[in-house]
Amino acid sequence: MAENNFNAIISDTYEALDQVSRELVGMIPAVTLSATAERVRLNQNIVVDVEPDYAGGDNIVPGNYPPDPAGETSGAVNIQITNSKSYSFGFNGEDEKGLNSGVGYQNVRMNKIAQRIRRAVNDVESDLCALYTTTSRAYGSVSADPFGTAGDYTDATFAKKILLDNGTADFDNQLVMNTAAGATLTGKQAQANMAGTDVIQRQGILLPLSGLDLRQSAQIKTHTAGAMANATTTNSALTVGQVIIPLATAGTGVVAAGDIITIAGDTANKYVVTSVVFAGANPAAGDTITIAAPGIRVAQGASAKALTVIGSSARNMIFNRSAIVLATRAPARPLEGDTAEMVEYITDPRSGLTLELSMYRMYRKVRYEIALAWGVKNIKPAHTAMLLGIPNG
Repeated sequence: MAENNFNAIISDTYEALDQVSRELVGMIPAVTLSATAERVRLNQNIVVDVEPDYAGGDNIVPGNYPPDPAGETSGAVNIQITNSKSYSFGFNGEDEKGLNSGVGYQNVRMNKIAQRIRRAVNDVESDLCALYTTTSRAYGSVSADPFGTAGDYTDATFAKKILLDNGTADFDNQLVMNTAAGATLTGKQAQANMAGTDVIQRQGILLPLSGLDLRQSAQIKTHTAGAMANATTTNSALTVGQVIIPLATAGTGVVAAGDIITIAGDTANKYVVTSVVFAGANPAAGDTITIAAPGIRVAQGASAKALTVIGSSARNMIFNRSAIVLATRAPARPLEGDTAEMVEYITDPRSGLTLELSMYRMYRKVRYEIALAWGVKNIKPAHTAMLLGIPNG
C-alpha cells in the first residue's frame, strides 16, 4: 500500500464527500443522539425513563407532619442498537496498477469511501423517517402541497398545534419535509416580507419559522393507505385517552401501522394507527385497532361510529427533538482486537454522524470498510406528528 496510516486517506475522503452526489439529510441533525449507546451490545436494551402524567395536586391540610406522597409507577421505554453494518470494497495489486494507468487508484478509492458513507447515512436517515408510523396524529390533505396556497403556512402551524395540545414544549420543535414541500416553501419564503429575513433568498437555506426548525430530507416516506372501508366501532363509548378501538362486524379490507383514520363525530382529528389485531382479511367482531398516544381526543357516547381511512400521501414529520432518539456507535471489536491494520473515525460533515473507517491487509489485496451500529426510537409519540403532503415527483 502507498500509505502506512490514514492521514492522507481521511483528508482526501473529506474532499471526495464534497464531490459525490449527496441526498438531503434532515432527520439526523434534528433528533437526540443517545449518550449511552457505547455501553450496550447489539439488541440489548437502553432503558429511557418516561414519567407518567401527574394527575393533580392534593388539598393542603395543616397538621403536625407533612403527608406521604402517593405511590407512583415510573414508565420506561427501551431503545436498542438493531443494526450493525459494514459498507466495504477491496482491491488487489493488479487493480491498483490498472487504475494508476487511468483515472488513478487514490481517486477511485476516495470516491468509493465517500459513496459508502453516503449509503450508511441514508440508511440511518431512512430508519428515522420510517418512525412516522409511531407518531400521534396527522394534519393536512393527502392531495395537496401543504404550502401550495399563496402566502399560506398554516398547515405547518396547525401540525405544530398537535404537539402543543399534547403538552410539547414550545421550543426545539422540528419540521422535516420532502423536497416537494421544501421547493414550494423556499419559493414562498424568497419573499423577505413573509420570512422576516432575506437569509433564504440570499443563501438558499431553510431557517426557523413560527417556532419550527425547517429541514428537508430525501428519505421522507410516501405511505400507501390500507384498503379498509365501511368499518365501524362497536357500540361502546369512546373515552379521552383511549388507544384501543374495538371493531364491529362490518366493512372490508385491512389497515396497518402508519395508516391514518378518522372517526365519525371526531373527523377533525386524524389518528395514526400503530398496530391492528385482525382475525381475517376483513374487519370482524373482536378485531381491534390501536392508535398512538395520547389516544382519543373527543369523548363519544355509546353508538357505532364509522371509520374512514385517509388516502396515500407523503408523511412529512413534525416533532420535538427530545421525542426521537438515535443511538449510534462503532460496531464492537474483541478486546484482543481483530485483523484490521488501521482503524480511524470520520465525521460526516453533512449529517454529523461519526463512522468507523478500517483497512484490512490480506494476501495481495486490501479491504476497506465503513462501519456503523445504530438504533432509532420514538420515545414520546405524543410529542410527534405528521404533516401530510404530496410525494416527490
